[in-house]
Amino acid sequence: MSTAKTEREPMFSPKIKKLLIGPLNKDNPITVQVLGICSALAVTVKLEPAVVMSISVITVMAIANLLISLMRNTIPPRIRIIVQLVVIAALVILVDQILKAYVYDVSKQLSVFVGLIITNCIIMGRLEAFAMANKPWPSFVDGIGNGLGYGIILIIVAFFRELFGSGTIWGLHVIPKSFYELGYVNNGFMILPPMALIVVGIIIWVQRSKNPDLQEEN
Repeated sequence: MSTAKTEREPMFSPKIKKLLIGPLNKDNPITVQVLGICSALAVTVKLEPAVVMSISVITVMAIANLLISLMRNTIPPRIRIIVQLVVIAALVILVDQILKAYVYDVSKQLSVFVGLIITNCIIMGRLEAFAMANKPWPSFVDGIGNGLGYGIILIIVAFFRELFGSGTIWGLHVIPKSFYELGYVNNGFMILPPMALIVVGIIIWVQRSKNPDLQEEN
């Protein structure tokens, strides 16, 4: 019994905490691994759809990682990609139906991009690189961590694009009317797709300027 206790890894060991926190900064899937850029272009014009998309990806990634990890020893290597896609597709369909039932307006804004979660390279990458080789609990935490890292970037980009492009946050006007009377004008360029890349580029620049390790790696 004592041997089993010493071999069992704590649920929140330093290794598990790193899986959760690492993707928020030095292992961020968008700014470091440069994955999932398409979502940053497509769903970040407004903050609300960006938040909903982030929650959707976190949910799908965490549960998919967990399920694939549970099945990892029974999945034939030749069809592992097919199994992963089936699991992701089933979860995405459930998420899509829930969004249509409870936040239909946001679901319409997200349009086909919810369905494209199925082919999100971040999710596929974590399933193949991590869930297929690790136990369920670390895989679940890894899914949450990478989902959060993805979501944080989407939310930051959407915040600035909506603020400067529309003068609103979550659909509420936050720039005083007096500013407009003095000549302030919303920057229409902010709501165009190229601006999402520019904002992501600024985030990458700030992140790497504060992390010398990332500069050395690149």
